[in-house]
Amino acid sequence: MRKDYKLEKRKYVIGGFLIAVAVIFGIKLFTLQIADSKYKKSADTNAFLRKTVYPSRGLMYDRNGELVVFNQPAYDVMLIKRDMREFDTIDFCNTLKITKEQFDKRFHDMLNSTGYSSYTPQRFLSHLSAEDYGRLQEKLYRFPGFFIQKRILRQYNHAAAANVLGNIREASAEDIKKDDYYSPGDYCGDLGVEKSYEQHLRGIKGEEILIRDAYGRIQGRFDNGNQDVAPVSGRDLKLSLDIKLQEYAESLMVGKRGAVVAIEPRTGEILCMVSSPTYDPRMLVGRQRGENYAKLVKDQAHPLYDRSISASYPPGSTFKPTQGLIFLEEGIIVPSTPYPCFHGYISGGLRVGCHSHGAPLPLKPALQTSCNAYFCWGFKNMIDRRSKYGSADKAFDIWKNHMVSMGYGYALGIDLPGEKRGLIPNSKFYDKYYGNGHWSANTIISVSIGQGEVLATPMQIANLCATVANRGWFITPHVVKEIQDTVLPDQYIEKRYPTIKQHHYLDIAEGMRMAVTGGTCRVAAFPGVDVAGKTGTAQNPHGKDHSAFMGFAPYDDPKIAVAVYVENGGWGATFGVPIGSLVMEKYLKGNIDPARKGLEERMLTSKLFYAPAKK
Repeated sequence: MRKDYKLEKRKYVIGGFLIAVAVIFGIKLFTLQIADSKYKKSADTNAFLRKTVYPSRGLMYDRNGELVVFNQPAYDVMLIKRDMREFDTIDFCNTLKITKEQFDKRFHDMLNSTGYSSYTPQRFLSHLSAEDYGRLQEKLYRFPGFFIQKRILRQYNHAAAANVLGNIREASAEDIKKDDYYSPGDYCGDLGVEKSYEQHLRGIKGEEILIRDAYGRIQGRFDNGNQDVAPVSGRDLKLSLDIKLQEYAESLMVGKRGAVVAIEPRTGEILCMVSSPTYDPRMLVGRQRGENYAKLVKDQAHPLYDRSISASYPPGSTFKPTQGLIFLEEGIIVPSTPYPCFHGYISGGLRVGCHSHGAPLPLKPALQTSCNAYFCWGFKNMIDRRSKYGSADKAFDIWKNHMVSMGYGYALGIDLPGEKRGLIPNSKFYDKYYGNGHWSANTIISVSIGQGEVLATPMQIANLCATVANRGWFITPHVVKEIQDTVLPDQYIEKRYPTIKQHHYLDIAEGMRMAVTGGTCRVAAFPGVDVAGKTGTAQNPHGKDHSAFMGFAPYDDPKIAVAVYVENGGWGATFGVPIGSLVMEKYLKGNIDPARKGLEERMLTSKLFYAPAKK
């Protein structure tokens, strides 16, 4: 009998078809049961309620162990949309004292939020008061799908240091995308220490698994709680701040725009860091956070702007110690080198004014009297010395590199977000503006006295003062002194040495001491402590000059270095010197000498603008 090849071929086709169908069904079953978690999630949601247990956020203490930032319980209303049943919305609204319109808006916002899922808990309402929590807890069984989630809310013991401490806010879509720790409705650090030390402060979330019945009602813990995961609390921080000194410095700056920065020279620890105008950190806590934040953003005084590390100012005469150091290092001068001053610097048709004092004079008296002409002549003799450097470009870049080594022109690396670099231009900057070879020292002479294109932050000025106090080294300034069970990064422990030989700092320190004993900083002196300082009056083309000061004390064993910058404050001795001196005296002695109470009162009550925003 002949073989039927068509039938034989059909057999293979049918067999292949059945195999293909089996493979397709197998893939589909694999996808539904293993690869696709949607149905598993649905089944788990029917049987279990997985509640996130939020850890306690790390506490913050000041350098003396005083509690500054702590936690208090807060409650959010959560909703699993899939579990909702018909309920009396009017009763729900009355219980929480919200309107039907507010209910509808919250519901709409929740449905359109990033990461929304009807199977997982979504935050419906945040920060219940204790009274609202009590009322809702009694009636919760009436509102299927809703439950209460315990949270942690930040609280502050002092209405101070808002720019340093920062605050917490709801995690944004970008935060969630960058870090899978966060889920919609979570909180994260925003600004200040809360942001820069977020991973230390936040801890590790836990989970509680509860069993549901067929009607969605909670029947108890799954496996007697054996499958629950306990949260791990965040690490506590000890700040370098002295919170009492911070409060005092802020009180001196009320009604003024500017900054005060005080550093412990030996450690680089920041003792106070004031930005003014400021605000009460408690404004950004609780349900009113959004409204208050909007007010602060719209405030024309910009209280959210941290002037201590983000504002770049012309440093004025606080810049002159850096010039003396560079001239000494480069051999342009020795401490006894004199320069003339004819009520200013006069070179050809150029004149830079200066106040009346004896002349000619060497380096230390030049610092004592804050002589403009001295530092202009030193700058000219360096930048225009072709025999040593070959060109103004090369001389200026050497000058710039010395400045960078002293902490200018780039961010210092403080452990807070938002630090700006200021500006120290290089030769290419001027080549672009004037043309290569078409500029000299006189073209940019204002740079030598902290004017012109140079800009610095108050933090950089304070760091220079700490470097002089240490006689030639500094540690990167930082606001966190200790992290629980963790060591500080090396950058906040290791010494940094500028390109200036240490013995040159002795001459600069002596000149700053002379400025207090018989020069422009006499007001900085207070009983029982030897103080060194340097005034600064920074010209301002947009209005009244800025008042600046930097100083350290005690002279032979420095415990504090301070920089003060008051916008439109006039002469350095008008506001900068008194405020800086009072801050040093308060820190070192604990109180202000009775003979200086009048000075203190004048600083406390003088208002150039208006008071800070309050709660």
